[in-house]
Parts: sequence; structure tokens; C-alpha cells
Amino acid sequence: MSTDRPKKSPFPSAHDAAKSAQLHIDSPQCRSASYRLAFQDPDLLLRDELRPVRLQLEVLKPELVLQEQHIESTVVVYGSARIPDPETAESRLVSAQAEYAKNNQDPGLKKKVDAARKALENSRYYDEARKLGHLISSNTGKDKLVVITGGGPGIMEAANRGAHEAGIPSIGMNITLPHEQAPNPYITPDLNFQFHYFAIRKMHLLMRAKSLVAFPGGFGTLDELFETLTLIQTHKVERIPVLLFGQAFWERVINFNALVEEGTISADDLDLFIYVETAEEAWKLISEANGLK
Repeated sequence: MSTDRPKKSPFPSAHDAAKSAQLHIDSPQCRSASYRLAFQDPDLLLRDELRPVRLQLEVLKPELVLQEQHIESTVVVYGSARIPDPETAESRLVSAQAEYAKNNQDPGLKKKVDAARKALENSRYYDEARKLGHLISSNTGKDKLVVITGGGPGIMEAANRGAHEAGIPSIGMNITLPHEQAPNPYITPDLNFQFHYFAIRKMHLLMRAKSLVAFPGGFGTLDELFETLTLIQTHKVERIPVLLFGQAFWERVINFNALVEEGTISADDLDLFIYVETAEEAWKLISEANGLK
């Protein structure tokens, strides 16, 4: 008779071994770093020669957790960490204008006002990402879609926030950086991961993806978007809907037609993505592609 119960290993578990290791006699020999169990030796694990092991750990840890949580289908939301919510953007503009009013001869303050005004204009993308996160998380299809982001502020925060407001778990995959590395407060704590390696992080962001939405962003967003387009173009991953949010932004930043004219991509490659302008439009395409409507 078959059973779902996993077969018990005849060997002691790593937990058992760790407990046994604490029972050793206190002596100079036992206090030596060389005597530590290898998996309990942080100095060993942080050596340059152990990079392949650390890479494997970054592959396995999120994979095991997401399997345990039965998360199989995600919608990836990419976008700038520097696009604030409208309230914050409005406050920053008011502050910058007040500074400039006191010293309107300072060109640096004029630039600060211009930057704050542009940030307020772009904050509409925060609202749309927030709406989209809510729409995705509120779906009731049999193949439940879960929001996944890079875990940072800005657009990423907005998508996680929308999911949080829908009362549904969402995933954040943070990366250790000198700045912008703190996870946003709307990620489900048990689904909040931290990575050292960009490559492993990007792999996990795509592994369960059923759709991808790229909001305006900088180098990181462009890197993630073009890697995805390359993987689809070269049939390294199954084709999924790739939605570029804000056609005016993307056409100003990237001249895709010029790439076709230069012969570096084919005209058919322009079909790998679709422009969208609203959360509702994006959700309609995502839901239709995943058989939810």
C-alpha cells in the first residue's frame, strides 16, 4: 500500500549531529576552528573557494520555501526603486519649492525642484502598480497567481502593497546593495528572501512566472527586462506575456524599431512584448493569458 509519508533516513539528521557536536569535552583541540562541523563553520562557508556552495544554497533556500508554501505561479513586477508614492512625491516637491523660493539663484535647487516635479509626475506609476498588485492577488482562479517583486521600495513596494491590501501573501526577493537594499514593509515576512548573487535572484524571479510587467525603471529594470526578452527570444524559457507599462516612457528610452532597422533583432521580436497604460488593461491581458477569464 502506498503512502505519502516520506521514508525515514537511517542516518542521523544534521540537527542531531549539531546537538551531538555540543557534547564534546572542552579542550584546546575541541575549541579549534578545525574541529567545527563543516556546515556550522561560518569562516569556512565565507571563503572564496566556497562560492559554488553559496550559489547552491541561494538556489535551494527559496526553492524549498516556495515549494513548502505550494506557490507555483507568479506575476513578476519590475520597476524603479526610486519612484515614490504620490503623497511622498508631493511632500518632496513642496519642500524643494520652499528651498528654491529662499534662494532662487542656486541652480542646484532649481534642478532639485525639477527632479521633484518629475518624481510627482511618475508617482502615478506607483498607484498603478499598487492597483495591479491588488488585482492580481484578488484573482480566484484554480491556478492562483502570486505577486513577486525584487523586494525593494518604489514600484516594487507598490505591487507588494497592493497584494497586502488584498489580504494575500506576496513575495519579495531582495538583494544586498550599498543602498536601496532594505525590504519594503508589505512583503509577507515568510516570503521575504535576501540574495547576494544577482544571477540567482533573477532566476528565482522568473522560475514560476506566468506573466511579467515592467514599469519604468533604470539599469536594474532594463537588465531584468532584457534578460527575460533574451530568454524568450532564444527559447530558453516558455513564452509568457511581457507587458511594458507606459508606452511613452519605453519608446523614449529604447528605440526598438531602430534595432529592427539595423538588423540586430527581427520584426517578429517586437511581438515579444505589449504596451499597457493601466492596471486594469494589464490585468485583462494577464488573466486572459492564464485562463482566468
